[in-house]
Amino acid sequence: MIVEQVMNTSVVTLRATNTIAEALQLLRHHRIRHLPVIDGEGRLVGLVTDRDLRDASPSIFHLHEHLDDLQKPVSAIMKTDVIVGHPLDFVEEVAALFYEHQIGCLPIVNGGKLVGIITETDLLHTLIQLTGVHQPGSQIEIKVPNEAGMLGKAASIIAEHHVNIASVLLYPDNDPNYKILVFRVQTMNPINLIHDLKKAGYTVLWPNLPGVTS
Repeated sequence: MIVEQVMNTSVVTLRATNTIAEALQLLRHHRIRHLPVIDGEGRLVGLVTDRDLRDASPSIFHLHEHLDDLQKPVSAIMKTDVIVGHPLDFVEEVAALFYEHQIGCLPIVNGGKLVGIITETDLLHTLIQLTGVHQPGSQIEIKVPNEAGMLGKAASIIAEHHVNIASVLLYPDNDPNYKILVFRVQTMNPINLIHDLKKAGYTVLWPNLPGVTS
């Protein structure tokens, strides 16, 4: 999955000359947390977040004493060293950027111009779609040797039961000689499937139902 498939293209933006008060109004009206700042040609020049605006806003106890602060331009508080992505970047690479740099959004730029934005919420929604947990079904985790062909062999057993696979995840086991395969399958009763996986020699980690699936 690539970025252009999941990014928001209707981006709420600011100009550097807009005031802090105007930025606050946009955040509240659209219920968002990030405002890219662009120039007259649509090029990204900065980014303002809800945290930046909170830090720049006067305390409610001294609001009337510092009203002038709200009339300052966002150029005074915006970040200019903004990490950006491209529409053809892979979503998993974007997720790594979020984790590595601890950011809450990623403006998407193409040809120097802002074309979209991805937020933490977008990534979570994409993860839900990729794992298939939003669909009725069951999750099966099996431990397999770290060898070629293990995924195909396990999937063939699932296919014999005429059960669709919604998603497959792979992650390492504590023992480097093994891997954990996680299947999201579209059946609410995987007991017979689990029985055949165990019969084929697979260690089923989940669901573990002693006396039922053994």
